[in-house]
Amino acid sequence: MEFKSLKNIETSFRQIRFFGIVFVILCAGITGYSIFSALQFAEKQRQKIYVLDKGKSLILALSQDLSQNRPVEAREHIRRFHELFFTLSPDKNAIESNINRAMFLAGKSAYNYYKDLVEKGYFNRIISGNVNQTLLVDSVVVDFRNYPYRASTYARQVIIRESNITERSLVTSCKLINSVRSDNNPHGFAIENFTVKENKDIQTINR
Repeated sequence: MEFKSLKNIETSFRQIRFFGIVFVILCAGITGYSIFSALQFAEKQRQKIYVLDKGKSLILALSQDLSQNRPVEAREHIRRFHELFFTLSPDKNAIESNINRAMFLAGKSAYNYYKDLVEKGYFNRIISGNVNQTLLVDSVVVDFRNYPYRASTYARQVIIRESNITERSLVTSCKLINSVRSDNNPHGFAIENFTVKENKDIQTINR
């Protein structure tokens, strides 16, 4: 009878030990999962930006990896420079305003090209001839494999005169370097080695 009682005690002890081990494993699993979930939640929270709009409303904006947006920003930077630089109206103040804004996006090479146009009387002819010029960018190709980044721009100029409308092709090349972001340069790039490779008439339509 004593032997049977001892056997029952031993069996009960084994069962208690087994359930104890299972309980510890479950607790460890729950703890590990909780820590993992907390770390994931914290990482997601770091990827969020909260913007307080004049102290009234809270706007949630998801931040993105800057490297993912750089190609888009590079193309937009070049597109914006070309639109500012080559979109002209017969107004001296408007021309100077556009050129000044364009110069924030580029370096000395673009300024030298502008000075060359000034010396040739290009802008004076725009004003005296009452000419309106707009630029339509067809495509911007940027090579991000090497730094500084090489870029080519393919665009069309539409030159509107009193007597006719001329369409010209414009092909330029440049290099992009990283720069400081600012209100005048929101994309954080600067254009170097700006060169006009092609600028020729495509067609002229009489008005």
